[in-house]
Amino acid sequence: MKKFFGTGVALVTPFTESLEIDYKALKKLLRHTAKGVDYYVVMGTTAESPTISATEKEAVLEFVKANNPDKLPIVYGIGGNDTHKTIEEIEKANLKGVDALLSVSPYYNKPSQEGIYQHFKKVADKSPVPLILYNVPGRTGSNIAAETTLRLAEHPNIIGIKEASGNVEQCIKIAKHAPKDFLLISGDDMLTVALYALGGKGVISVLANPFPVIFRKMKEFAFAGNYPKAALEQYKISDINGPMYEEGNPVGAKYLLSKLAITEAHVRLPLVKASLPLQKKIDGLYESMKK
Repeated sequence: MKKFFGTGVALVTPFTESLEIDYKALKKLLRHTAKGVDYYVVMGTTAESPTISATEKEAVLEFVKANNPDKLPIVYGIGGNDTHKTIEEIEKANLKGVDALLSVSPYYNKPSQEGIYQHFKKVADKSPVPLILYNVPGRTGSNIAAETTLRLAEHPNIIGIKEASGNVEQCIKIAKHAPKDFLLISGDDMLTVALYALGGKGVISVLANPFPVIFRKMKEFAFAGNYPKAALEQYKISDINGPMYEEGNPVGAKYLLSKLAITEAHVRLPLVKASLPLQKKIDGLYESMKK
């Protein structure tokens, strides 16, 4: 699973002013992020997947496959809070050229730990490609406990977890007790270096959209055992990270990408474009980064 070591970029979905998918900008984004990332994550939360139709999701996936400048591995997001529907979506998807699925823990209906385990077990049983679990309690309303992750890690088709709980103690338990080849992946950009130091294998990142090279350097220093230098790279994005999420993800990231002339800042409702105060805050922080 070394193809998933390092940085996976949770790709934003560029939109035109009329809120159609902007494939020209997407192609530019793929080229930009290829400067530093190790794989693409298509249709994660950062892609605004809840407001993208099934037909659009398929089209974006096929476009990424066809316009992958460095032939990087592709992880595709398929998940939900209805196990049967999630499996149906997997069976309908064209997963040729997809290296793994990223599947979020069931949200809103708050299943028990046994329910979470059984959900992922059935999904992994049916998936024709390996599965990466996604734990993001702030969005789902429930946590995948370390013990549940470790049970699931024994499944031959479950290869890792994107951990966005922010619970370092939970991550330590997973790193300590999981099978050697199980991937502990940070789901929080600000914990990237910390999880590398604990035995994590990388990050699935929002900020790798605008700053892929910083994440490449973090990985290179961490894998060389030079955590002080890896931390210095992390510090470069520490101030600008918070504002990225003040008005919802990927509002801040899209505004920053618009400053870099890579994509426009358009988002679909219920998200709205960055407010003027947030724009000014991001402008100032970005200018400070360049000094």
